[in-house]
Amino acid sequence: MPLDRTTQASVLGIPNERFFPLSAAGALEVEFLAALERQRRAEGLPADALPEAQLLAVSGGGEDGAFGAGLLCGWSDYGNRPAFELVTGVSTGALTAPFAYLGSSYDPQLRTVYTDMDASHVLEKRFFTAALLNDALADNAPLFKTISTYLNDAMLAAIAKGYDEGRLLIIATSDLDAQQPVFWNIGAIAKSGHPRALDTIRRILLASAAVPGAFPPTLFDVSLDGVAYQELHVDGGAFAQAVLYPPAVTQQRRERMEKGERVVPARAFVIRNSRLDPQWAATQRSTLGIAERAISSMIAASGFNDVLRLYNTTRQDGVEFNLAYIGSDFTEKLPAPFDQGYMRALFDYGYQRARRGQVWAKEPPMLEATPAINR
Repeated sequence: MPLDRTTQASVLGIPNERFFPLSAAGALEVEFLAALERQRRAEGLPADALPEAQLLAVSGGGEDGAFGAGLLCGWSDYGNRPAFELVTGVSTGALTAPFAYLGSSYDPQLRTVYTDMDASHVLEKRFFTAALLNDALADNAPLFKTISTYLNDAMLAAIAKGYDEGRLLIIATSDLDAQQPVFWNIGAIAKSGHPRALDTIRRILLASAAVPGAFPPTLFDVSLDGVAYQELHVDGGAFAQAVLYPPAVTQQRRERMEKGERVVPARAFVIRNSRLDPQWAATQRSTLGIAERAISSMIAASGFNDVLRLYNTTRQDGVEFNLAYIGSDFTEKLPAPFDQGYMRALFDYGYQRARRGQVWAKEPPMLEATPAINR
């Protein structure tokens, strides 16, 4: 792909099928405004009236995605879970996001995914030589099968309906060749009626959950000026563990606030499928042991910084901030990848906290312990 033409390539030929937030945030702003107009029409509202916008970001976290799944189900049973105008998902959050977008009626499927799943539904181990000879240590074909079981024609139609109502579902991946994050407009793809829409969305979810090195990249066939190319996409967490919207999208909102003009009220909910406190572990004194611990530390730091970034962005935009994360009171240890017992315990932990209405923090915990003068 020509370097300066990356953002112009298309998978399905749908103009708004995806966005490139680092280099072309303007197109995403146009999509947000169009969604507001669809919402006005769907609800029969005048041009100057819109209800409070509800935004949800679901982060990555692998097996810890069971926390967010349990939280959403418990939130439904608590009784005040809203319908979201924007839902974003990264990595394991990409698997949760479609269910969250479609509402509480999809809680049974969400519960099943994260409490009945085990390693056999996610990966197939390769020989130890895969680290040198293949593109990943494991094959994620079982995960694609799992995704396809739930993401069917009926779910595709429901996502398209939500898009018609002015609600957006955004899934993030990372384009390895272009070294750019990509925001996929799942609702627009579902609404398009394209014969490959369903398969494409399934592959987007697979790509977003493809941890580099552990799982193979997902290959997308794209075209540019009638010429065929291919792109390699992996876990959106390579750029950010959680996303809401690029700050450039809300520049006009901030300008109106500075002038004292009215803006649409909004609340943001961020589900961090991980802990935010350091996790002590004995590091094996070997090349692989040290590298593994260093990478896990970098991922933890990235997630920590993403929470701060989202908090600061929402504060600047006058958006109410709400954060949920795995607390230090959850003491279960993961004995093996995608261990069912661990995931069920974590699902129940998230469920019970949300069911009691005790899950949301108004600011990141690292700020709660910081004197206001230093903030």
